[in-house]
Amino acid sequence: MSQDLASQFQALIGKRVTIRLHDEGSGFRDIVGFLESPTSLRNRHGQLIEFSYSEIFIWREVIAKA
Repeated sequence: MSQDLASQFQALIGKRVTIRLHDEGSGFRDIVGFLESPTSLRNRHGQLIEFSYSEIFIWREVIAKA
């Protein structure tokens, strides 16, 4: 499955995405920003956030309203 995610995320580089990650506790945390690589995104504060495919619960591309 990670190979499938890698190819999907490769196609989304430069686009805005939201990703829900499994948190170290029992919950989740959301990250939103522009995908810079298949395993990192830059949020609105300019921070580079890295993640692994094993942490992903769900994700989607954020489409801007016209």
